[in-house]
Amino acid sequence: MNRLAVMASIVLAVLISSMDTTIMNTTMPRISAELGNTKLYAWSFASYMILCTIVTPLSGRVSDLFGRKKVLATGILVFLLGSMLCGTATSMLQLVIYRGVQGIGAGSMIAFPSIIAGDLFAVEARGKIQAFFTAMWGIAAVLAPLLGSFFLEQLSWRWIFYINIPICLASLLLLLPYREVYQAKKSRINYPGSLLFGLGIGLLLATTVVTSGYVYYTAAGLLVLLLFVRNERRHPSPIVPLGLLQNGSIAWMIMNAFLTCAALFGTSSYVPYYLQKHGYSLFWSGFALIGMSVGWIVVGVPAGKWILRYGYRRLLLIGNGLLALSGLLLQFLPETGGFWMVCFILVLQGSAFGLLVTVSVIAAQMLVAADQKGISTSLQVFARNIGSAVGVTIMGAMLTQAPEFMTGIRHLFLYGFIVSLVALASTAILYMQGARVKSEAGA
Repeated sequence: MNRLAVMASIVLAVLISSMDTTIMNTTMPRISAELGNTKLYAWSFASYMILCTIVTPLSGRVSDLFGRKKVLATGILVFLLGSMLCGTATSMLQLVIYRGVQGIGAGSMIAFPSIIAGDLFAVEARGKIQAFFTAMWGIAAVLAPLLGSFFLEQLSWRWIFYINIPICLASLLLLLPYREVYQAKKSRINYPGSLLFGLGIGLLLATTVVTSGYVYYTAAGLLVLLLFVRNERRHPSPIVPLGLLQNGSIAWMIMNAFLTCAALFGTSSYVPYYLQKHGYSLFWSGFALIGMSVGWIVVGVPAGKWILRYGYRRLLLIGNGLLALSGLLLQFLPETGGFWMVCFILVLQGSAFGLLVTVSVIAAQMLVAADQKGISTSLQVFARNIGSAVGVTIMGAMLTQAPEFMTGIRHLFLYGFIVSLVALASTAILYMQGARVKSEAGA
């Protein structure tokens, strides 16, 4: 019963955070038209994304030090508060600020399905749990456009935020009786390091929405992150234990998570746009995204058993190969139609990400001590978030600067294919290094 309650709590938390992201994509044009100041349009997404990305690894580390339940409960409460505030916004500036509050709450929740599953379940069972959580993103892809349309036509856009309140309360109530399995290893929090980390990452991510001064934002962000590393080296309880990054496999998986998401995770943002341009409705263009969830679940469920049988290096190589294949097929999208081809590609791509995400999370937990599971897992999520932000931004720039829509589509998917090949090449190197080590050990 203890496990069922916490799993139900996390399922609800995942559902609201994933649905909130998707529903904003379909309703934001109407919201900005009512609130005005369209110059802040991009910031309504960016404030959420930047703060969610910053908080994700910080919350993972804090959960290692003080326990999972407290951090997750705090995240749910902050997300609830942000949703209430967003529903009362009377200007775009207010909405941007309140979306930032939501982002803090989401960042405190997003990694916990993987972290708590690592505490509660054996390795062979984690694939099923991870795949189940992923199904929530598929459900959100279908529900969000439907709910968004209903609220806009029958009630008010404010209900896309108010609907989160009862779900958050239910999630919190289900979490309250949970008795933690993980015994926290209490220590001091590195507040200066946390501030430097947040400021550095925030400056770098701001380059995805600012219209000028990219070089200055980038230089300032990198400088602050150098100060963060210096601070971390001296602090007895670092936010990101640098020894963790000295583990070659962990560091590589973080880099691969960034590359794969920078390559093609943005497919789900632009494929619906492609289908709508070809005459498909908002519902059917969103419905096609279920293909990604189907592929993710079919491959993700048995991945926990596969990792014990075949090893994580081989599975990651296969996952990167499938991703590159999906990128290759995207080069042949037709000028008209293309619905069923898109569905097939998304199933293939979902299978790739299902294998990559599930295996990398499980491996990241297997290769570290219990008191580093939270930060190791959340760094994987953090790298995927950064990669997704970078990839979607680059793809968006290619689409808007292209002379024709289909030219832009081909350019952005060509970019994704090339980066997926880079990710595949790096995986092949890791696999060969592992094979060489085994050969030497056998000799």
